[in-house]
Amino acid sequence: MQFDDRRLPGQHQPPVRLAGLSDVDGVVTLLGDVAEARTNQEMVALALVEYGRLDVAVLNAGAGGAPPLEDEGAIAALDAIHAVNVRGAALGIRAAAPALRAAGGGAVVVTASVAALRGDPYTWAYNTTKAAAVNLVRSAALDYAYQGIRINAIAPGLTLTARTAAVHEDAERAGELTRRIPLGRWAEPHEQAEVIWFLASPAASYITGEVLVSDGGLSASNGVFLPPSADPPAGAQSFQPTTPPRPVPPIVPSSSRRI
Repeated sequence: MQFDDRRLPGQHQPPVRLAGLSDVDGVVTLLGDVAEARTNQEMVALALVEYGRLDVAVLNAGAGGAPPLEDEGAIAALDAIHAVNVRGAALGIRAAAPALRAAGGGAVVVTASVAALRGDPYTWAYNTTKAAAVNLVRSAALDYAYQGIRINAIAPGLTLTARTAAVHEDAERAGELTRRIPLGRWAEPHEQAEVIWFLASPAASYITGEVLVSDGGLSASNGVFLPPSADPPAGAQSFQPTTPPRPVPPIVPSSSRRI
């Protein structure tokens, strides 16, 4: 397990708590900065000492929260977010690959985001770096496939975690977001964990370079209309534009054109 201890300037974060995990059978922990090569190397070494081999690496660390692009500190925030979301994932793959190769192959799963697939207002740095992580996964998957190492990503949508608790507890804001999800709710963490488990397991043995979206149908829409929340009334018609189309100007023969 990897935990990131980086903090963006001005952001308050609760302390990382690892003590409780030490009581879980088969779990070992390491506190470090995923943007540093040493942390990733130590995590792989710890896994080899404890378990004798490495079959799967799940690179789950993430960061966000940059101010508007023109604000002071915006680029420094981008650098810090990139260090976790992109550099951290690249270092994780780099550190895990030799151990996975030595085990005869294995799998890497990177946590991307549905934000990697499109733009969102006021989250430019997060969306940018998650999109970069997606193409890191695709490119690395091509480089390592012949070595028996599969590399995939999960793109979760809105999920009930400690990081999203403040948004979910804001009834008005959470309601607006939930209304855009066709399944009508946020994901539970175990539902995203099941997707990661699948990508890491032999059940996905022929899948590499893939981004598996788990967002309740959110990204299936182009965002123009809200998804239905009930059956349409009898006789309802599909949307038709009320403004007549603009006439197409006639084509003037080239010999008659004037510049």
